[in-house]
Amino acid sequence: MSLFRDDGIVLRTQKLGEADRIITLLTRGHGRVRAVARGVRRTKSKFGARLEPFSHVDVQFFARGSELVGRGLPLCTQSETIAPYGGAIVTDYARYTAGTAMLETAERFTDHEGEPAVQQYLLLVGALRTLARGEHAPHLILDAFLLRSLAVNGYAPSFEDCAKCGIHGPNRFFSIASGGVVCADCRVPGSVVPSAEAVGLLSALLTGDWATADASEPRHVREGSGLVSAYLHWHLERGLRSLRYVEKN
Repeated sequence: MSLFRDDGIVLRTQKLGEADRIITLLTRGHGRVRAVARGVRRTKSKFGARLEPFSHVDVQFFARGSELVGRGLPLCTQSETIAPYGGAIVTDYARYTAGTAMLETAERFTDHEGEPAVQQYLLLVGALRTLARGEHAPHLILDAFLLRSLAVNGYAPSFEDCAKCGIHGPNRFFSIASGGVVCADCRVPGSVVPSAEAVGLLSALLTGDWATADASEPRHVREGSGLVSAYLHWHLERGLRSLRYVEKN
């Protein structure tokens, strides 16, 4: 029997029996973890209120054996709130749908339980903090998070140099299968010709140039979001259920 302590973001919850829940978290030190939280569905449970999606929490786990992730689910025995991002997110539809897509993305990119994914964890914490504070439009924060999640998992798209031959851009064509913009010589069937403004917006979101991103016109934002969604779909091999509900201004 072993005790483990870690901080994490609650990704989702599932009912278990009459009063319990299975909590899925993305933790700093152990990656994605599922744990059983006893009695949290009871009306008077303050413990359960801390373990809702979007919550940033410090959690203690009780597990059989010397590893947190093993043959059985560990117990979540204690939880302290670090930041209750959910309070500012769930009351606003645009923030809520964008945040839900972030949680689903983080879970999809951490498909092996117990494997540390520190960069993905830090990306999620930062994105939820920014979303809760309302610092930028929710759909822009989401697209930035999706692009950076792709990057830290080895799928960074190119928005300047040709993704195939490396020739310096700007390049006109965009190929999802090739990994971003491509030159005329490397153009493949299925390539599209996005506007220079949409490509510039995506580059700004990937690099954190929020002045450029915030000043983008809605039509370029919608165009860029379509490219991000298609690129993510390609690499995850199936789309995110939650993306269909995200508002695009």
